[in-house]
Amino acid sequence: MSFDESIESEPEPEALLTVAHDPYTALRLRNFQYYLAGNVLAIFGMQMQTVAVQWEIYERTHSPLALGLVGLVQFLPVVCLTLPAGHEADRSHRKAIVMIAMLSIASCSLGLAWVSRTQGDIGWMYLLLLLSGVSRAFLQPAKASLLPQIVPRDAFSNAVTWNMSAFQLAAILGPAAGGQLIGYSGRAWPVYLIDAASTAVFFALLAAMHVPKHAATASASTSKALLAGFRFVWRNKIVLAAITLDMFAVLLGGAVALLPVYAEDILQVGAQGLGWLRTAPAVGALVFSFVLAHRPPTEHAGRTLLWVVAGFGAATMVFGVSQSYPLSLAMLFLTGAFDIVSVVIRHTLVQLLTPDDMRGRVSAINSVFIGASNELGAFESGLVAQLFTPAISVVSGGIGTLVVVLLVAAVWPQLRRYGRLQSDAQSDS
Repeated sequence: MSFDESIESEPEPEALLTVAHDPYTALRLRNFQYYLAGNVLAIFGMQMQTVAVQWEIYERTHSPLALGLVGLVQFLPVVCLTLPAGHEADRSHRKAIVMIAMLSIASCSLGLAWVSRTQGDIGWMYLLLLLSGVSRAFLQPAKASLLPQIVPRDAFSNAVTWNMSAFQLAAILGPAAGGQLIGYSGRAWPVYLIDAASTAVFFALLAAMHVPKHAATASASTSKALLAGFRFVWRNKIVLAAITLDMFAVLLGGAVALLPVYAEDILQVGAQGLGWLRTAPAVGALVFSFVLAHRPPTEHAGRTLLWVVAGFGAATMVFGVSQSYPLSLAMLFLTGAFDIVSVVIRHTLVQLLTPDDMRGRVSAINSVFIGASNELGAFESGLVAQLFTPAISVVSGGIGTLVVVLLVAAVWPQLRRYGRLQSDAQSDS
């Protein structure tokens, strides 16, 4: 994937004059409005599809390991392609990469609809999920690097918060809508069609955006360029600690891969209940994202990051042993609330501490470790649940998350001592 671009310096996005903190700063930018609207629709469809895929595979196999294999086939392209995709995002037209990836994802969703409608072999579903994962490997670093191009630095933290809020809104509506539609129709293929349509809308909105050109990196070899990104992360202990903390917390503490098992066999709430279980973390995240928009976590950011990840692990443990539907919803709500604070702090740190000509590579490194942890964590959860029980899988993951917090705080005291987010982000720490 390559696009010839003349190298020119990136013009600054329009300056925003702010006297006091304005929680709606980023929303006043037209490009960000298009980006936000398209992103929320695409995520809405993706969240619907995630519920549909999990429900359909568990309904057809009744195997936790089959659910874990969904994570494995999505893990492979993340590991193999995200880093070179980040290099591509630094040297090519990021908007074009995002648009091509969106078209590919929409095509895979149409393929899933066909397999589901015809009750084709489940192996085709895994293949289409693998191909979709390839597209997402190119999508994530390009999309993450695109945001700083359309939002000025002084509004970036606000834009991240609103972007996370939009994500959580879609993550609330998507799973709930997916569960209700599956419960009403008894089939998953209409959900896949909706995902394809929502992705196409994001493509159209991107086409209408005028994105300033970024200064492409010089034509260094891919391996040297990627090594430069790794060196930057390794030398910046704040970025390294934040990525490591989230990576292992996600790898060990995620319970979402086993939600179909809990919905069907433990809580016995069906497809609609699965939709609400998937929605609960997003509700918690949305509530707290609005709090963060008005009270951003700029003070004691490092200490706050450690505490919220510990809270995530504790809530995961309680969910693992719960046999009460309301208590399970409450614990998932808390995991989402803690997670959104972690995401906003980490994402803001990584982007503000990274030079523009390296944002694609550093975003790719961030994506490959966090994304790989998500997918590999799903496989790990399914495997442990298959060998032991779902409760053992989830509770042991929560305990592991607490251990990771203690280790990161001990190994990287710079993170524990990190203070004001925006002012400290001007240095390499």
